[in-house]
Amino acid sequence: MSARLVIVGPPGAGKGTQAGRIASTFGVPAISTGDIFRKNVAEGTPLGQRAKALMDAGEYVPDDLTNELVRDRLAEADAAGGFLLDGYPRTPAQVEYLDALLAEQGAGIDAVVQLVADQEALVGRLLKRAQEQGRADDTEETIRRRQQVYQEQTAPLVAVYQERGLVVDVDALGGVDEVGDRIADVLSSRGLTAAV
Repeated sequence: MSARLVIVGPPGAGKGTQAGRIASTFGVPAISTGDIFRKNVAEGTPLGQRAKALMDAGEYVPDDLTNELVRDRLAEADAAGGFLLDGYPRTPAQVEYLDALLAEQGAGIDAVVQLVADQEALVGRLLKRAQEQGRADDTEETIRRRQQVYQEQTAPLVAVYQERGLVVDVDALGGVDEVGDRIADVLSSRGLTAAV
């Protein structure tokens, strides 16, 4: 069974950890836009060179370039049977682009996994991680700002997918396995089953 999934969640919700688990469970690649940018820059591809020039200048990578990078990545053989997108789409224009891209293949997004957690619990989790890993730049103020930016940027996208009945909320608090089991259960209830 193919699965075309998107994962969203605020900083500290464990999105990266769970993305890898979901991808492994469903036998699909976990595709992170950050990884795509780094890979193209490292390989010196034309798209990577354009992205690097923008990033070096402190600019954000615009939708059209991000869309091209995602299109190239989704065209790779390992994504033919499905994928898990992490960090994309981020804007309403990217949602429209992804819709059109998948429609060309007669496909669409199967589900959007939204990791949800109490903001104070996440701030505490990130402060603890910052202390353990010596991340001096992860102050409470910066953590709270990243949480706010996430809410501002992601809420409109989640609303679009909620209107389509694609969003599944999963409690992100608890152990890695516990949260992973919740995700597997909610996707299974939507008819999406693990790869064998």
